[in-house]
Amino acid sequence: MLRLVLFALFIGLCASAGEQKHRKTKNESLARGWGLNIRWVKNYEEGLFNAGLSVKPLMVIHHHLNCPHSQALKKAFAADKTIQKMAKEDFIMLNLLVETEDTNLAPDGQYVPRILFIDPSLTVRTNIVGRYRNLAYAYEPGDMKVLAENMRKAKKLVPHTEL
Repeated sequence: MLRLVLFALFIGLCASAGEQKHRKTKNESLARGWGLNIRWVKNYEEGLFNAGLSVKPLMVIHHHLNCPHSQALKKAFAADKTIQKMAKEDFIMLNLLVETEDTNLAPDGQYVPRILFIDPSLTVRTNIVGRYRNLAYAYEPGDMKVLAENMRKAKKLVPHTEL
């Protein structure tokens, strides 16, 4: 009887370890190198739902895996501790490899990389732009201070609720 109990306990522990490993792999696949400690949503619809529910802004990163500009931005984004902290604590995060059907997410074209913010009322904040006039939502690795400031601007748009 004791052997049976120990065997069942061992099987339960192994299953639990496999489940934890699966969760880590799933987060890694959604992160795509942008930050493992950040909770990433699967798609735009989930991002909008969570933004409305949590009253946090949604940050949408459009990129391509084989684009050298996207790769360089990803490396800078993942290395910046301030950006990683804000992304983890204050935003619903989504990185997209494929364009959505929402044309509001391409106010000045479908180029990559580009980053847009959507407030909890589900409004695309086209007024939060990078430093380029012709590619308003583009960021380069040297633009991490600009991106961090824009993240702060997006956070300020969140309504404060009192208990």
